[in-house]
Amino acid sequence: MKKIGFLSFGHWSEHPSYQARTASDTLLQSIDLAVAAEEIGLDGAYFRVHHFARQLASPFPLLSAIGAKTSKIEIGTGVIDMRYENPLYMVEDAGAADLISGGRLQLGISRGSPEQVVEGWRHFGFSPKDGENDADMGRQKALEFLERLNGEGFARPNPNPMFPNPPGLLRLEPYSEGLRKRIWWGAASNATAVWAAEHGMYLQSSTLKFDENGKPFSVQQAEQIRLYKEAWKKAGHDREPRVSVSRSIFALMNDQDRYYFGQQGKAADSFGYIEPTQRAVFGRGYAAEPDQLIKQLAADEAIQEADTVLLTIPNTLGVDYNIHILSAILEHVAPGLGWR
Repeated sequence: MKKIGFLSFGHWSEHPSYQARTASDTLLQSIDLAVAAEEIGLDGAYFRVHHFARQLASPFPLLSAIGAKTSKIEIGTGVIDMRYENPLYMVEDAGAADLISGGRLQLGISRGSPEQVVEGWRHFGFSPKDGENDADMGRQKALEFLERLNGEGFARPNPNPMFPNPPGLLRLEPYSEGLRKRIWWGAASNATAVWAAEHGMYLQSSTLKFDENGKPFSVQQAEQIRLYKEAWKKAGHDREPRVSVSRSIFALMNDQDRYYFGQQGKAADSFGYIEPTQRAVFGRGYAAEPDQLIKQLAADEAIQEADTVLLTIPNTLGVDYNIHILSAILEHVAPGLGWR
């Protein structure tokens, strides 16, 4: 059994063939898609966060709205760039969204990837400390976020408050018990996967990672996951680890599917640079008839190591078509792989 969710980048553009042409379209369709995904039995609705782009950027209003209109589906991010965040304000936003959803938030965070503008976090009022780089800053903010999610008081109360205070130091409110255990780290390297395990975060591994040995993508990702699980066990956490991998997977059920994605199934892993000095390996996409997909996915070593698969979706094609895509995987592919 595996949990299956979708991952939306939340694009919009004034393209004549797009169903999502404005920010309003994307936000409202994201809510409708999560509701419909829950109805067909999908396990998770996840959203990417990008700043300075025509994509989803402020996740908590969206997650709260979805939480209010659904009852079972996990709701998450993949990922929030911590370089842009105020960790304390984020604790309050996350706590509120989690309470609205009844404890279904699964927040993916990370130090961040290359963005649309140069050092965009500086426009948000943040900069690394002396001797740090932006990655260090992102990780330090993540640790502060985790610490404050524990719900322990840390702020000295005003001796003459407007409202009565409970005794002792004050914590951030609203506090949502259990959220600290549902934080995921988006890791691009083996070392950061191990770091996530040491700090009790679940692991999100996407369709790319830093190339650390030249092996195929799924092999490198599987190695990363195994290192993560070993580090989790060594850390002695009192719960089982969770791991998600993202994939572009399309079952070709009709001519429209073949028109959109027929060529994607011919793609292979590729190597390139997402940062000037860091070589990365990019995983292939999958697009084929269901019986072929089952054989191909069964050979994906990293998928076998993960408990959750996030299906990247073309959100601009609208809610109905994306539900068609997701239903095809649930009905015609997942049972053949033992995911259902």
